Amino acid sequence: MSVKYILYNPLSCNGKGTELAQKLTEIYKDDELKYCNMTQISGYGTFFDSISSESNIVLCGGDGTINRFINDSDGYPYENPLYYYGTGSGNDFLRDLGMEQGCEPVRINEYVRNLPIVTVNGKSSRFINAIGYGIDGYCCEKGDELREKSDKPINYTSIAVKGLLFHFRPANAVINVDGREYSYKKVWLAPTMNGRFYGGGMMTAPQQDRNNPEGKLSVVVMHGSGKLKTLMVFPSIFKGEHISHTEMVEVLTGKEITVRFDSPAALQIDGETVKNVSEYSVKAYDRENGDRRYTDGEKEKESETV
Repeated sequence: MSVKYILYNPLSCNGKGTELAQKLTEIYKDDELKYCNMTQISGYGTFFDSISSESNIVLCGGDGTINRFINDSDGYPYENPLYYYGTGSGNDFLRDLGMEQGCEPVRINEYVRNLPIVTVNGKSSRFINAIGYGIDGYCCEKGDELREKSDKPINYTSIAVKGLLFHFRPANAVINVDGREYSYKKVWLAPTMNGRFYGGGMMTAPQQDRNNPEGKLSVVVMHGSGKLKTLMVFPSIFKGEHISHTEMVEVLTGKEITVRFDSPAALQIDGETVKNVSEYSVKAYDRENGDRRYTDGEKEKESETV
């Protein structure tokens, strides 16, 4: 019998995180499971020091849960075998690994190290999947508003269609990739992708490999088209076929990226909304010289108690 520490997020999957994490008792019938509410862990140094280096850690939740974990525990080497059990509503990280919600936990040590850093409004953090900017950020913002009013599932496709037709206004953008500047008119999307998927199944960057040896990221720019043309092409993003429309979609790759809109818009980081953003910057992990760390200084660890 081995000991497994189950880190779960009770807020994931619309508040069903605790219930879904309990399903691990059916998978690990012969193991001792110790459940830990990760929202109550104030410092991971003490947590890691309190468990055996041979104990498995199973992270339960969605993409937002992974994002919280990688930032709260940033700087630690993840020496324990670390697994992920997807119980979220989007599960784009799991989808990028070719798996689906409900599958057995998958080991993720290699995927949570050396992650890119995004800086928004002077605050820096790591991300696992993508930075969404444009209609996708708008959808997250409107989804949050609906979630405050009702516990019904959010139909992001409906939000996107209504936004494209009536409410969302595309901006002009200047994008800098590794020192080279690009200008675009009427930008509907300008996300930076670490993996292929975001937004609950949109294959926005079908050629992006989160473990590519150069450590490059992809910026996908949907621009220049009118509402009806954009609405016609937009559904093809779920299969990654939108990139064939080269007259309105361009994919840029690089390690240092800045995206600047001429009017503020909502942005999302692994599904978490940041409002009124005019610019964001991303730095990939420097595989030759090590981590460039945070632009506002190396992250300080607070006093750590579990």
